[in-house]
Amino acid sequence: MIDVKNLSKSFGDHLVLDNISEHISPGEKVVVIGPSGSGKSTFLRCLNLLESPTAGTITFEGTAITDPKVKIDKIRQQMGMVFQHFNLFPNMTIRKNITLAPVRTGLMKQDEADGLAAQLLQRVDLSDKAEAYPNQLSGGQKQRIAIVRALAMKPKVMLFDEPTSALDPEMVGEVLDVMKELAQEGMTMVVVTHEMGFAREVGSRVLFMDGGHILEQNTPKEFFDHPQNPRTQLFLSKVL
Repeated sequence: MIDVKNLSKSFGDHLVLDNISEHISPGEKVVVIGPSGSGKSTFLRCLNLLESPTAGTITFEGTAITDPKVKIDKIRQQMGMVFQHFNLFPNMTIRKNITLAPVRTGLMKQDEADGLAAQLLQRVDLSDKAEAYPNQLSGGQKQRIAIVRALAMKPKVMLFDEPTSALDPEMVGEVLDVMKELAQEGMTMVVVTHEMGFAREVGSRVLFMDGGHILEQNTPKEFFDHPQNPRTQLFLSKVL
C-alpha cells in the first residue's frame, strides 16, 4: 500500500531521516517506537507529505505522491491522520468537526455526513457530545473525536502520531481501545507510540528507530522477547 524508497529528510544541516526504505502492506499494523528525536514522527509525517522529503520517493497504491504533479490533497483524503494534540476546530461543534471535511471535499452531502457522524459517535460512546464544543471535552474524549473525524473520510490507512502522549494516564486506555477495535476490523495502521503494551498486543510489526534509521524490526513477540540490536536492547531495558 505504501512504498518508501531511499527517504531522507533534513531540517537545515540536521539530518533527521537517513536513506530509509520501507514497505507497508494492506491490513498491516506497523508500530514505530524509539527514543525522542529518533525521527519517528518525521517519518510518519512524510508518508502523507505533511513533511516534504529532502530525497527519495513515497508511493501510495501505485501513485508516486512525491511527484510534484500529484494532487496531494486527493491522496490525503485516503490517509487519515491523528495528531498528538487533537487539532479539533474549537469554534465548531463536535458534529461539525466530523462532517466538515467529507462535505467540503464533496465525498458526501451534509445529511449523509450527519448520519455517519451519528454512527461514529455512537461507536466511541460519545453520542451525547454531538452539539458540544471541544473545550467541553476531556483529553481522551477529544482524541476519540479526532479518530472519528479521520474515519469520517473513509480512509484506506490511518496514521497515528503519538496519539496518547498528551493525555492523562487514566484517559489513555479509552483511546487505545478505539485503536484496538480499528485494528481488529482490518484497518491498515501506522502508529508512532510509547505504549509498549499496545505495540505488543496490536502490532503486526514493530519498527525501532534511532538516529534517523530503522535499526530493527520484527513481529512483536520476536521484537520484545529477542531483540537483536544492542541499541534496541538498551532502549527496551529502560522502557519495559
